[in-house]
Amino acid sequence: MIQLQEKIVTNTWRKTDWDTYISTIDSPDREQHQGYYHNGYMRIEDMPTGADHASDNGLIYLAVTLFCMVKGIPIQGLIGCSYRKVEVRECQPDISFYIGDRANLSPTGKSVVNLDEQAIPNLVIEISNNTLEDDLGAKRLLYEEMGVSEYWVVDVQKSQIYAFEMIDRGSRRIDTSLILPELSIDTITTALTLSKEQDQSQIGQWLMSKFNK
Repeated sequence: MIQLQEKIVTNTWRKTDWDTYISTIDSPDREQHQGYYHNGYMRIEDMPTGADHASDNGLIYLAVTLFCMVKGIPIQGLIGCSYRKVEVRECQPDISFYIGDRANLSPTGKSVVNLDEQAIPNLVIEISNNTLEDDLGAKRLLYEEMGVSEYWVVDVQKSQIYAFEMIDRGSRRIDTSLILPELSIDTITTALTLSKEQDQSQIGQWLMSKFNK
């Protein structure tokens, strides 16, 4: 007899144990999902497929990378990388960066990053099309406990960025990045707005002119 697999409810937090989460997220039919686990709850998210989300994701990655190129700051960026602390937490941010002294600590390999063995990124970014409330809430708490230095949430619908410094398992809003010295969050926000009418080459040139001042 063929047993029907239980349909997993996505885009919401559900109380469960670690083993159940792992068996769920590591299932072959979950390759098109993102997984989060925190404080005994799991969240399985549908992989974003919209053009606006993809465009903002690419632009944010471009902007941070260009800034580091201009300023001579070492950087290694990862898109959609999964980070796991066994039996404690897991996350798969849209973008994560290892910046400055941490650039040479960026993980390699085909497996999920094991945070018991490898370093955490110091900048994590979530691109929010329809997950804004969760990205500002439960996920922010997850990243506080994970120990990242800085966390950005990009509101795709409003072209707005919420940036947080994270320290001592807490966070506070910032207007200027602390790990990317002198980078104004307003500059990146303006680039997002301009991207609605200009292509990425034009936005890149505009950003370079700002960063070179």
